[in-house]
Amino acid sequence: MTDQAAASISTRSPRLLVIGLDCCAPELLFDAWRDELPTLSGLMDKGVYCRMESCIPAITVPAWACMTSSRDPGQLGVYGFRNRADYSYENMTIATARAIKVPRLWNVLGDAGKHVGVIGVPQTYPVSPVNGELVSCFLTPSAKSQYTHPPQLKREIAGWIDGDLLMDVPNFRSENKAQILSDIYRMAEQHFEICKQLLRREQYDFFMTVDMGVDRIHHGFWKEMDARHPNHVPGSPFANAIHEYYHFIDRKVAELLELIDDDTAVLVVSDHGGKVMLGGFCLNEWLIQEGYLVLEEYPTTPMPVERCKVDWSRTRAWGSGGYYGRLFLNVAGREPHGIIPPEEYARVRDEITAKLEALPDHEGRPLNNRVFQPETLYHTSENVPPDLLIYFGDLDWRSVGSIGKHELYTFENDTGPDDANHAQYGIFILYDPRKPGGGRRIDDISIYDIAPTLLHLMEQPVPPEMIGKVRAL
Repeated sequence: MTDQAAASISTRSPRLLVIGLDCCAPELLFDAWRDELPTLSGLMDKGVYCRMESCIPAITVPAWACMTSSRDPGQLGVYGFRNRADYSYENMTIATARAIKVPRLWNVLGDAGKHVGVIGVPQTYPVSPVNGELVSCFLTPSAKSQYTHPPQLKREIAGWIDGDLLMDVPNFRSENKAQILSDIYRMAEQHFEICKQLLRREQYDFFMTVDMGVDRIHHGFWKEMDARHPNHVPGSPFANAIHEYYHFIDRKVAELLELIDDDTAVLVVSDHGGKVMLGGFCLNEWLIQEGYLVLEEYPTTPMPVERCKVDWSRTRAWGSGGYYGRLFLNVAGREPHGIIPPEEYARVRDEITAKLEALPDHEGRPLNNRVFQPETLYHTSENVPPDLLIYFGDLDWRSVGSIGKHELYTFENDTGPDDANHAQYGIFILYDPRKPGGGRRIDDISIYDIAPTLLHLMEQPVPPEMIGKVRAL
C-alpha cells in the first residue's frame, strides 16, 4: 500500500463487510484445509484470527441474534428455534424476527445514518425496515412471502437469479444426497449473486451476509467423510462433499472481496462450529426409566412427547430433543398440573442434574454430559426458559425427545438423517486495512464481544446495554 493510499484510507469513514458462514468449523478451516483455501487463508495471513466461543446453546437461533445484539439468550428470551409460549404443556412458538426485541448491529448503525445491507442473516423474517437493503433468512416460509426491504427489491432479485429464491434446503435431513447437494449449491449461488448485485450497485457502510450452506452440508454429509461416525460408509461418492464446499465458499468470498474498496474491513465469522455426531440420547425415555415422567399409555410407535398421553398428575419432568437437551420441571403453581412444591424445586433439579452428569455412554464409558441452569448462564431469563439445558457428551451426542424406542441410546435421528452436531467454538477472521494484524492468532473471542468490537472499529459508540466488551485486536 502506498503512503498516499494509506492517507486516503485514514480519512474515510470505516466500512465493514461481514461474511457469516453458519456452522463453519475451525478444525476444518484453520487446521485441516487452511493451505488449500487461498482467499480465507489470505485474510488470516493479513489480519487476526481465533476461535469464537458461542452462546449456550450453540445453535443458529439464537446465536446470530446474540452476536449482532450482544445479548445472551436469556435476555433475548430465545432458547432455540422452538420455545415454550407459556407454562402450558402444549403451546410452542417459532423464534422469528418478532422474538428479537432489542436493536441489532444494522439497527444501531442505521440509526447513526450508516447505509446497511443485510442478506440472509437468521431471524430477519418477518422483514423490518432498515436504512438500506435487507433480504430475509431461511425462516422465510417461501419466495412468495415478502422477504425484502424495500419491497421492490424482491422484483429486482427475480431478474438476478434463475427461478424462485431458495430460502433453505428442502428436506436436508433425508437420504436423497444428490438432491440435497444440488440444492445447497443452488441456494448459495443465488445468495452470493444477490450480494454481488447489491455490492456493485450500492455504497455500503456496513454489509452483512450469512451463508447457511456450510451448516446444511455438515448435517447432510459429515458421516461421508468421518470414519468416527457410527454410520460411516467407506468409499462414499460424497466423501469429499464438505471439503469441496469449503473450496467453493473460498471462491465465493473472493468474488465479494473483488467488489469492495481497499479501505473496507472484512470479518468472516461463524455462529458456532460443527462436529461429528456419535449418537442420540433418548432423554424422555430416561426420564420414564427414572420415574420422573409417567405415561398413561406407552406409544406403539415412536412419537414426540407432545403427542403422548402423559399423566401430568404423576410427572415431575419432561424434555425436548435437538442438538442439545432441554428439560422442564412440572412445578405446582406454575404448570397447569404441577406437582413439585416450589420449596422442592432446587432439590429435584439438583438431583436430576447429578444423575445426568453421571450417565455413561452405550459402552459404559463416561458420557461427560454438561448440564446448565439458566440463572447461572444468563443475566436474566425472559419468557419461559428451560429448567435445565443439557449438552450430551459435550455435544458429541444429540438429545432425542421421541418416546417409543424402548432404548436410551440410538444411532438413528428421530427427525431424519443428521450427521453432525454443533460445536461450542466457531471461527473469527478479521482483516482491517487500517490496522493489519500480520497473521496473528489471538485469544478466543466471545460471541458477545463481536458487536461492541465492530462498532468500535466503525468509530461508533457502544450502547451500554450490550454485555460484551471491545476487544483490542
